[in-house]
Order: sequence, then structure tokens, then C-alpha cells
Amino acid sequence: MADIEIVEPVDVEAELDRLAETYRAANGIGVRILNLLGGKAESLLDRLPSAVRNNLGAATQRALTLAMQAAQTSRTAVPDQKAWVNTAMTTAMGAAGGFGGLPTALVELPATTTVLLRAIQGVAAEHGFDPSAENVQFDCIRVFAAAGPLASDDGSDLGFFSLRLSLTGGAMHKLIATVAPKLATVLGQKLAAQTIPVLGAVAGATTNYFYSDYYQQIAHVHFGLRRLAIDSGITEDELVRMLDKRMQDRLS
Repeated sequence: MADIEIVEPVDVEAELDRLAETYRAANGIGVRILNLLGGKAESLLDRLPSAVRNNLGAATQRALTLAMQAAQTSRTAVPDQKAWVNTAMTTAMGAAGGFGGLPTALVELPATTTVLLRAIQGVAAEHGFDPSAENVQFDCIRVFAAAGPLASDDGSDLGFFSLRLSLTGGAMHKLIATVAPKLATVLGQKLAAQTIPVLGAVAGATTNYFYSDYYQQIAHVHFGLRRLAIDSGITEDELVRMLDKRMQDRLS
């Protein structure tokens, strides 16, 4: 007679506590440092060529589209990396991009976006989701909609977890078009910081280091909530409300 596997019930409260701690860690000292950098970089945006400033949204949309294709294709040839490897890669790329000023920073930008997206896909796989599935690809892009580094936390990153869009028709294109303007603001500040003479390489390395850490932790919260919804039978919307309450209680 075959042994019957006993599945232990998931401890929802403990898992939500863990996810809340991950969320708080994502918004820690690194993001505060980037917020300070963002305050400086904001005034530098006017130093970017007008063609670059005016094209940031469209360029980010193209970068996200190409990054999705490149990240997905690379999965057949390159295995997922540990978080510290992804962070080291993006840090080195940020330094290289900033070293040559704006021209190299523009070249580095889509490459870094691809590595970040690939890291997010790796987090999805870690939580038991198939990164090749359309709905998981959809969610990987949604992680970029979280209130990221250099952006004030207005609660939108918790709100984004409960966002639901149809997967029919051009939903992925629509999602990328929705996410791109917000991400373009973040990346525009990064570009501005990388134009600083001599310090561009340092700024590029620093921002990429914290970008990588932030988005990977936010991905863990996002896909952790999805996994918890499956394992517990509680709807994800309800879990979001429970997580939100934990965050609000911590602030009060």
C-alpha cells in the first residue's frame, strides 16, 4: 500500500509576517539613499539632450519589450543565477555604463533591464511558477510597476499587487505601455546621475546595485503572495489586504 503524503497546513500568519519583513527590507536604507540621489538627479534631467528626455517613455517601452524577449530566450541557454550574482552583474554593468557618460549609459540601459527582468523570472521559478507561462510573464513585467527606487512610496506598490488585467488580445503590450512611463522616470534619473563627470561610474554602479536588490525583493513579495494564495485557499486580494494591514500597523 502506497504511503500517503501528509501535507502540513500553511501558516498564513507566519508567511505574511515574513513577506512583510521582505517588503520592509526592500524599502530600507538603499532606497533612502537612492531617494537622496534622485533629488540631486532630478535637477540634472534638464542637462540631458532634449531628444533623450522626450524619448524616455518610448525608449523604456522598447527596452521592456526587447528585455522580455531576450530574458525568455536566454532561459534555454543560461540557468537562473543566485540573487547576489544578479546584483553583481547589474552593478558592474552600471559602472561600465556610467564610465563613458551618456552614450554608454544609453547602451547599458536595455541590457540592465534584461538582467533585472531575468532575475525577476528566476524569483518566479523559485516560488514554483513557470516563467514561460503567459500569465507569469505578465506578472514579471508588473513587478516593474512597483514604486521603485527614486520614487516616493505612496502605497502604490502594495496596490499594484491586486491589479488584474485581462490576458486577451494585446494585454501584454498594454501592460508594458502602462508600466513604461513610471519606469522611465526612474531610469531617467539614473541616466542623469550617470552623466556626472567622473562620478558617473560610481552612480551607475550604486543605482544598479540597489535597483537589483529592490526589484528582486519586491518579486519575492509578489510571487510569495501568489504562492500563498494557492497553498492557503485565501484569495490574493484578501492576502494583499492582510499584508497592507501589517504594513499600516507598523507605521502607526
